[in-house]
Order: sequence, then C-alpha cells, then structure tokens
Amino acid sequence: MAASRVLILGVAVAAAIGAGYVAKTMLVPQRVVVETSAPSIALTDVLVLTGDVPMGATLQGKIAWQGWPSSNVAQGFITRKETPDALEKLNSSLARVPLYTGEPLRRNKLVGDGQSFLSSILPAGRRAVAVQIAADTSAGGFILPNDFVDVIMTRRADAQQGGANGFTTETILKNIKVLAIDQTIQEDEDGKKVRVGDTATLELTSQQAEIITVAQQMADRLTLALRSVADAQEKPGGEADYLVSGEGRTGTIRLIKSGEVTEVGGRK
Repeated sequence: MAASRVLILGVAVAAAIGAGYVAKTMLVPQRVVVETSAPSIALTDVLVLTGDVPMGATLQGKIAWQGWPSSNVAQGFITRKETPDALEKLNSSLARVPLYTGEPLRRNKLVGDGQSFLSSILPAGRRAVAVQIAADTSAGGFILPNDFVDVIMTRRADAQQGGANGFTTETILKNIKVLAIDQTIQEDEDGKKVRVGDTATLELTSQQAEIITVAQQMADRLTLALRSVADAQEKPGGEADYLVSGEGRTGTIRLIKSGEVTEVGGRK
C-alpha cells in the first residue's frame, strides 16, 4: 500500500475518533455547581414541654429550653432572656389545663401562686357547688369530670298536686358542667374512666347556685342526667328560677322551713 494512502487513512481514523469524542461531550449535561449560603435564622430560647402533662399534675422534669425562631415567639411564651430562672421556678408548678409534648409553655396555663387548683380552673363569675350523688342518681356512675348534665329534682307531691302518695319531677338546671367527682378532676390515663363517687362538683352561675341550694332542701332526691357532648354549646334555658324568687309556677308563695315546703295563695 502506498505511503500516501496509509497517511490519508490514519488522518481519517483520527478525525473519526475526534468527532466521536466531541459528540459524546455535547450529549452529557455539564454539572454546574452553585454555591449558596443558607440565610441565618435568629433563635430565642423558649420553655417547652418535653412530655405530656395532664390537668392538675406538676411539670416536674417535663420542661426544657429550646431554640425557637424569634419571629415566631408569641406573647405569653416564657423566654430565657426575660426569665432566666424559669426552669427552676416553674418545675413544680401545676397545670390548670392538659399540656402536650412540644408546645411552648404559657403562664396562663399554670395554677397561680397562692391559688387552689379548683379556684384556678373556675371561670370568672362562676361558682363551684357540691351535690351529693350515688350510682342510682348519676347515670349509673358513668358521669365523669367535664361531662354535662341536667339536674332533676324529685319530691313528694302534696294533696293539691296529685295526692299524698304522688311525686313530682322537674328538671331544675340544664346543661351543667361537672368539674369533679369527689377529688377526681380528670379521668384516669390508664383507662379507669368509671367512678362511683359520693359528691359531684358542678360549675354554676350565682343564680344557679341559689337554685340548687334551695332544691337540696326541698327535694327527696336530686338526679344527674348525662347529656350528649353534642349539647355542650347549647345555651341552658327553662331553669327553676321560681325556687329563689319566692313564687311558684302558678304564682304561689313557697315557704321552706326545716326542709318542709308549704305553698300559700295562688290559683288552684
């Protein structure tokens, strides 16, 4: 083979190899490295819950400082900057509402210094009144704290109301919140939710407190009727205000002496 042909063939092979390399390089995307610096976020140490705390329990060992975005620190959060000794001071405080892991702690969710627990969870203007109960007068013992009930009064009727052996029954209070059963403010976490207590503590207005005080003197029995949770927002109505106004439903005057009720006047 002539030397010139060999030279031409070598140049053609070299050109083919070069063209293949260029084509391969063009098909493979080039990796572009862009260096970015993440914006720094200002953090504030906030006191948060490290475990669930049921209502009425202490915070013992379940609070800690945690960095929180400064822009998201809401009013009421407890910060290390404002209260550096809060971890030690609040460690033995009582929770006035259930608290949950990860939430920032607020002082309005704790029982204040010098306050009893029950008075701290009682809304302004409300009264806590104790009523004697038993299993047969409290939905078989299935009423729990935070349930809503109607209070039913049963008493022996006089001759004008149906004979000496008759009874009258009336719902004197409706949709009343139960604060506690005996000393239990909240149901047990272990699932022991049924408790037959001797006393139910009810959340009442001042007028309702007077009504139930008079009713306990008049009644042969007071019964608590459990209501559906769907009724919790229903506004109570039709209460027995006449028990404290001195007038019966027909305009009679009710005289109460030593637990005995006498009606004077009114229509027959």
